[in-house]
Amino acid sequence: MRKLFLLCLLFPFVMSAQQRLHVTLFGGFSNYQGDLQDKTFTLDQSNGAFGAGVKYDLTSHISIRSGFNYGRVKGDDKLNKPILQARNLSFQSKILEGHLLGEYTFLDLDQNRFSPYVFGGIAVFHFNPYTRDTLGNKIFLHPLSTEGQGLAAYPDRKPYKLTQFAIPFGGGIKLRINENAVLGYEFGFRKTFFDYLDDLSTTYVDAAILVLEKGPKAVEMSYRGGELKTGNTAYPADGTIRGGSKFKDWYYFTGITLAVSINTGNRSFFGNGNRKGRTDCPKVL
Repeated sequence: MRKLFLLCLLFPFVMSAQQRLHVTLFGGFSNYQGDLQDKTFTLDQSNGAFGAGVKYDLTSHISIRSGFNYGRVKGDDKLNKPILQARNLSFQSKILEGHLLGEYTFLDLDQNRFSPYVFGGIAVFHFNPYTRDTLGNKIFLHPLSTEGQGLAAYPDRKPYKLTQFAIPFGGGIKLRINENAVLGYEFGFRKTFFDYLDDLSTTYVDAAILVLEKGPKAVEMSYRGGELKTGNTAYPADGTIRGGSKFKDWYYFTGITLAVSINTGNRSFFGNGNRKGRTDCPKVL
């Protein structure tokens, strides 16, 4: 009897926790801003992205989110400013991100169907930039030290790490579609703290040193102007500007979100149960 009484006391709290926990899904696009894509926001060269995670409602306005996103980013000088097209560089990279976010919903969705919301937090992401040579072969750029990273002749240029931190933040709007599901559209920036997401940041290094240390493929991939019909085949001199290190790279996700409550109570995904109802213990005779 004592155990049954204790279960009756705890059962409403367990059910409340289940109603506050949600599985989240994301589908949309990913893109980046950097030396090969200088627009703050554009769908040009964007790629499909998806993600999944969980969300827990601390209150009707404040939630904690965690999850993973997968996307791809790319940039190409052929689509860049005319002054930069002579460089003829390009890159692509997969982005695998894990994040922990705090979210604020302005209106109570128990009382309103729509609400804007904002979020922010911390993320860890992995990337690995690559390009294609003239034969279509996939060439990863990090091992080539295209700007002298890790070479003895350039001790101030350290190799960049392929796993980095970022600060995600953004916002969107939510729509409650039934008692257990909320649909949303959001836009999320990711501020990074480095400038090599596209393997491009500072200046060219001495071609003779680069070929000696990393081989001819490193020289070939660090300057590709000679591949253009009217391009300059001469490799730029050591110290010639290759990229801009003043501003760090960004990437972003935008798309549709779906949050579905995890609940084993009176509500089902398509049910019409009372959202604010309570579950009573059976009477003991």
